[in-house]
Amino acid sequence: MSDPDLQLRAYLEAVEDFECVDVLAAVERFRQGEVKDANKAFCPSTAQLCDEVRYRRQMREIMARAGVKPAQNLIQ
Repeated sequence: MSDPDLQLRAYLEAVEDFECVDVLAAVERFRQGEVKDANKAFCPSTAQLCDEVRYRRQMREIMARAGVKPAQNLIQ
């Protein structure tokens, strides 16, 4: 198995317990360079990805409690 395969497996294992919508939102924010304190020259660590996924989940839950409807899906 190559290093990219191992890295992908590590990412998938790290986020397996999260909701897909939160994972997709976090990945998109990294892709767009919108994550604060992220080094844009390197891929995030699994810990950094999980931190952003948890933050996205927290924001989604806060918005749901406030009655804000979610935006359209990122992937159609």
